Amino acid sequence: MGIQMLISAVGQEAGTLAERMNIETDAVIINQCGAFGYEEYEYKSHTVRCYSLKERGVGLSRNSALMRAQAEISVFADEDIVYDKGYSKKIEAAFARHKEADMILFNVRVAPARRTYWNETEKRIRWYNYGRYPAYSIAARTEALHRANVCFSLLFGGGAKYSNGEDSLFLRDCLKKGMRIIASPEVIGEEKERQSTWFHGYNDKFFKDRGVLYHFLYGRMAVPFSLRFLLAHKGEMCREIEWKRAYSLMRDGIREGMGKG
Repeated sequence: MGIQMLISAVGQEAGTLAERMNIETDAVIINQCGAFGYEEYEYKSHTVRCYSLKERGVGLSRNSALMRAQAEISVFADEDIVYDKGYSKKIEAAFARHKEADMILFNVRVAPARRTYWNETEKRIRWYNYGRYPAYSIAARTEALHRANVCFSLLFGGGAKYSNGEDSLFLRDCLKKGMRIIASPEVIGEEKERQSTWFHGYNDKFFKDRGVLYHFLYGRMAVPFSLRFLLAHKGEMCREIEWKRAYSLMRDGIREGMGKG
């Protein structure tokens, strides 16, 4: 079973990135660095193909990697993930056990403050529980992704107009196309802490961008889902901005997403 890592990077030394990430499979690196270029090298008997691009945006970089994916299994990755020894065997074994699965979401260790999910057991991912998973948790059958003709949004994520959310939109689209998604308790790597490229506190932009995202995620249910979100997280997120103002900002974002902002 061939595995290829699809790595989104910004301003990295691509020639050493596979070693720093402990990559043990083939890889495609999209390095957004203000220049155009291509290099290819071997690392641990695997081929690493590096594309340097001027354009910015995490969604664009993931799409650029996906269109070049050739292996049976594609694993989305970020430059700050260091993979555990033997991670590829875990991925292969999970897909061998779940021949019905088009996509499997794996655990990656992160700092407690950044953790949005943790799979304790195997479970099916559906419309009501897909929203917490980052792109770096995703491994998928490449043919299923190409057949479904899915891609990452260019509106959301680091380097885009609006903040994070491109991963949730991607998973939503995969579910809409009928892809079968499984969550796995297997741990494949660890995120190394760094300064976020998009998060600068729970400010006006955070809540307005979240409102735009909720419009695209939930449509007519965006307003009640926004209220539920704020009530669930106001103790953490509404220390600087009172929750009623945050709710107003999210509603402004929903109207903007509808083209009425």
